[in-house]
Amino acid sequence: MLTSIATVSLSGTLEEKLQAVARAGFEGVEIFENDLLAFPGSAAEVGQIIRDLGMRCTLFQPFRDFEGLPEELRARIFDRVEKKFEIMQQLGTDLLLVCSSVSLASTSDRGRIVDDFGELGERAAAHGIRVGYEALAWGRHVWDHRQAWEIVKAVDHPAIGLILDSFHSLVRRIPMASLREIDPAKIFIVQIADAPWLNMEYLPWSRHFRNLPGQGDIPVKDFVTTLVEAGYRGPLSLEIFNDYFRSIPSWMVALDGIRSLRLTIDEASRAAGVDLPAALPPRVECHGVVFVEFAIGDNEAKPFAELLRSLGFALAGRHKSKAVERWQQGQVNIVVNSDPEGFAHSHYLVHGPSACAIALRINDVTAAVTRAEALSINSFEGRIGRGEMPVRAIRDVSGSLIYLVDESQEADMWRRDFEPVAAPEDQDTGLLEIDHLAYAMRDQELLSWLLHSFAFFDVEKKPVVEIFDPLGLVHSQPIESADRRLRLLLNGSVSDNTLTSRLHRRYWGAGLQYVSLRSSDIFHTAERLEELGLERLKIPSNYYEDIETRFGLAAKFVSKLARWDILYDQDGEGEYLQLNSRAFEKRFFFEIVERRGGYDQYGAANEVIKLTTQSRFKTDQENAL
Repeated sequence: MLTSIATVSLSGTLEEKLQAVARAGFEGVEIFENDLLAFPGSAAEVGQIIRDLGMRCTLFQPFRDFEGLPEELRARIFDRVEKKFEIMQQLGTDLLLVCSSVSLASTSDRGRIVDDFGELGERAAAHGIRVGYEALAWGRHVWDHRQAWEIVKAVDHPAIGLILDSFHSLVRRIPMASLREIDPAKIFIVQIADAPWLNMEYLPWSRHFRNLPGQGDIPVKDFVTTLVEAGYRGPLSLEIFNDYFRSIPSWMVALDGIRSLRLTIDEASRAAGVDLPAALPPRVECHGVVFVEFAIGDNEAKPFAELLRSLGFALAGRHKSKAVERWQQGQVNIVVNSDPEGFAHSHYLVHGPSACAIALRINDVTAAVTRAEALSINSFEGRIGRGEMPVRAIRDVSGSLIYLVDESQEADMWRRDFEPVAAPEDQDTGLLEIDHLAYAMRDQELLSWLLHSFAFFDVEKKPVVEIFDPLGLVHSQPIESADRRLRLLLNGSVSDNTLTSRLHRRYWGAGLQYVSLRSSDIFHTAERLEELGLERLKIPSNYYEDIETRFGLAAKFVSKLARWDILYDQDGEGEYLQLNSRAFEKRFFFEIVERRGGYDQYGAANEVIKLTTQSRFKTDQENAL
C-alpha cells in the first residue's frame, strides 16, 4: 500500500510541508487546494518539487459543491473544474477529490447527480484524469459512503470512482460490512484519520479534533482491515484536521504520521491474514522495569543518595569503568549516573538532575530494534567498556533512552558491568516493584508520546482522565501492558502554570515526573520510611475530613491515613493508598502505593491534592533568598 499524507495535516509553508513529508519517508502527498493557492510559484513548480523529493502527488483536493446545481450555476462549475484539470496536470497527479455537496442550491435529484458525474467522467477522461467521489458526514444530500457508491455504480464510467474516508464513515457508525460490497477496483484512494468519540456536530468534530491512527478511539484498524480483506491494495493517505498539529513543527507531525500509517498497515494486514510487503516484527511485549537511571551531578549526588536511603534503597554495586552506582531494594533498581562523559552527562547538562533512561525487560531485542527502525524510532548505542555487556536502546519522544534488556541476560548484565558492594542490610520496607512511571509534558506532545508507546509496545491505552489542577487542566493518559507489568502515565498540561508544566520547564522538556513504587503494606512502609528519615509530602487535614464522609470510612482508619499523610481512593471493591516524597529539586519525586481488592486505576481524584501540595514547597536555595 502506497503511503501518503495530505498537506492540510501539517503546519508551515507548502515547501516546508513537502520537505517534512519526504524526510519522514512518505511515498506520496495530497495537495490541499489552499496550500497551492498560497504558494508564490506555479503548480508546475510544486509538481517538480514533489518529484525532486522522490514522491508522487497522489491527489488534488478538494473540489466542493459540484453535483446537482441549477442550470445557471452548472456551466460555471464545469468551467471551474476544467481549470483544475490543467492545474492537476502541472502537479503531476491524475486524481481529483470531489466531496459531496453542502450547497443550499443543490438538488437531491439522483438522476441529475448521476448525469453530472457522467459528464464529469467524460471531461476528466479526455485529460487522462480520474475523479473520486467522497461522502462528507455532513453532506446535504449524500452523507454515507453507501449512497456515494450507488451513484458511482449508476454512473458506470471508468474515470469515476469512490474515495473513502475513515472519519466520515466511522463517526456515522456505518456498518463496516458495507465496505465489502464495494468493488475494490473502484476505490481510487482511502483516507484515514482517528478521533476521540465526542458528542458534537460532525463538521467541527472533523475540522478540529481528528488525530492520527492509534491516537484516538474510533476503529480505524478495523476499517482498514475490512478493506484489505475485501482486496483493496491502493494508496492509504492521512488527512488530519487538528488545531494542535497546526501549532507544532511539520516534521514532528510527519514523523508521527508515517509511524501511525505503517502501524495501521501492519496491524490491518495481520488481522486480515494477508502478507503485505515490509511487514514488521510483532509489537514488543514488556515484562517489567529493570531499572530507572538518573543523571546526577556532583552537587546533587549526596542529597540524592540520602533520598534513596530514606526510601529504603541500599548501594548494591559500582560500575566497573564509569561513575555509575546501582541502588537496590527488592525488585527495584535505581541507577545513579554521575559519569563526566556519555549520554547521561549530556542529558544532565541540558536537563539538570533528572531521569535520563529506563530499562525494560523484553524477550527478543533484535526483533524490537528492527521494529523500531521500521517505525522511524531512533536507536542508540553508547560507549561499551572492555568486557561489558552491550545493551541496545531506543529513544523516547523527548530523546531520553529506553534500554531493551533481554530477560535471559539480565542477571549477567549486572554481573559483568558492576562490582558488587557488600550485601546491604535488609531494610524491610515492604516495597515490591515499580508500579508505574509518570511523565510530564506539554499537552501538545501527549499524542506523540501515546503513538510512540502504542506503536512499539504491546500495550493498550485507557481512557484519558482530566485532572483539574488549581492552576490549569492536565490530561492524564494511562498506557498498560496486558499483565500490568508496564504501566505508564502521560500527563500533558494545557496551562503553563500547573506543576506538570513547571516540572516540564525545569527539565527543559518532557521527562519523568515521578516513580511509583508498590508496597505490600503501605502503613508498615510509611513507618519504616519515617524511621529512615524520608521527608514525605504533608497532606492538609481538610482532605481527611472530606474523604471520611465521601467514602464512608471509619474515623479510626482515616486518622491512621492522616498520621502517615496517605491519600485514599476507591474503585468498586478496590482501594488505592498513596504516599509521596517531596519533589527532589522540584523536578521529580517518588510515590509509594498499595493496591487492594483489584483496584486498577491511578488515584486521579487525588492528583490535585498531590500536585498542589508539591507546588507549595520551596527548595533550600529558594528559601535562602
